[in-house]
Amino acid sequence: MDSIKAISALDGRYSTLTRSVCDIFSEYGLIKYRVKIEIEWLKFILIEYNFDKINNNELKIIDDIYTDFEVSDANKIKDIEKKTNHDVKAVEYFIKDRLENFNLGRLKEWVHFACTSDDINNIAYALMLRKGKELVFELLNELLLDIEEKAIKYKSFPMMSRTHGQPASPTTIGKEFINIAWRISQEIQTLNNKKIQAKLNGATGNFNAHYFAFPDIDWIEASQNFLSKHFNLEPVIFTTQINPNSSLSYVLHTMIRSAAIIIDFNRDMWGYISLGYFKQRLKKGEIGSSTMPHKVNPIDFENSEGNMGIAISIMEHLSVKLQKSRFQRDLTDSTVLRNLGSVFGYFMIGVKNCLKGLGKISVNHDVINNDLSANQELLAEPFQTVMRIFKEENPYEKLKELTRGKNLSKKELENFVNNLEKVPIKHKERMINLNVQQYTGLAEKLVDYYFHIKQND
Repeated sequence: MDSIKAISALDGRYSTLTRSVCDIFSEYGLIKYRVKIEIEWLKFILIEYNFDKINNNELKIIDDIYTDFEVSDANKIKDIEKKTNHDVKAVEYFIKDRLENFNLGRLKEWVHFACTSDDINNIAYALMLRKGKELVFELLNELLLDIEEKAIKYKSFPMMSRTHGQPASPTTIGKEFINIAWRISQEIQTLNNKKIQAKLNGATGNFNAHYFAFPDIDWIEASQNFLSKHFNLEPVIFTTQINPNSSLSYVLHTMIRSAAIIIDFNRDMWGYISLGYFKQRLKKGEIGSSTMPHKVNPIDFENSEGNMGIAISIMEHLSVKLQKSRFQRDLTDSTVLRNLGSVFGYFMIGVKNCLKGLGKISVNHDVINNDLSANQELLAEPFQTVMRIFKEENPYEKLKELTRGKNLSKKELENFVNNLEKVPIKHKERMINLNVQQYTGLAEKLVDYYFHIKQND
């Protein structure tokens, strides 16, 4: 399909940013995973339990059904589905036809043995989720590295903070980057530690058909071995017909928090650019406004924020809806799960555009320093703290009267300090010599401490 005719921005405008998820989450990707699982289950029951003897040549023929799988094969399965009106059964029939074509018809009724469709589907989505999780892990680490590099580069650059949008105690640019780095690193760690779950236990989760056909086999153990050894998935034993999707919800909630952090970061960067604290690199030929030639807009951070918002909306629905099913199953999960790729697509666009925005910025030292110098009243906080220590009368109230809603000069603050009655001279000298640019507390040390902790983890 020509991308300019795509109904979704994922496959249209942003197709170059989401290409890596196509083979995972597309209809082709889902069908191919189903084929893989059916083939692995067929081999497992034939070899593990000796249901039929197969030689190495026959084993290769069976494997090739998956390893040689192409888009044309997926289209054949879609043609079968038009007759069956059942997507997983179409996969089963496709594999049976292939076995017949290679004179292995004797094996065809072992295909999909004792399985319900969701035994195949939930494992397929588990493998897709794991691939998507790996992409998110890589993207978040790329973003984290960029933010950490800027934290080191700017750790000593003082900057005025803003609480409630108003001037507040100074920080450093690097410390503000490290705040975001720490939050993202927490989610990366959470994401990395979660193992993806799947189930294979029949039509209502009780191994009914398995046990009736072969009561001497320990099917609980067989299911666990198949999932853990063949796919490195964590087996879920206690289910209805469908996987309760706990691990999927866990991953999506981690991604929701990550997206929220990135939106928070995008908004701050947007604000700092608006204040002039950061300049954006110009690109020849690029236009910021169709009518205002001077404009250089923070469009990458805006794009990231918008796409992360869409991702969160879908993830919130999936993470809650997919843990609900009427009785032993209904089909509402099936159509919802097909949107899993959209989650990763929008999330990917969000991270990549945030990275693009970060690649364009540089610090505007003059604006930042001028802002600090123009807000000497920020020193009211340390001054009233020292006054408390030496029991000056009503320190907070006096400084409130002097500074609230006003811009003071350095000289006015010096006069105030000199008129204090109980603060010793040496402390008065410290107060007078303090400038706003120096009043950053332990901001620099906190940046170093972050990397110290990370190095020792």
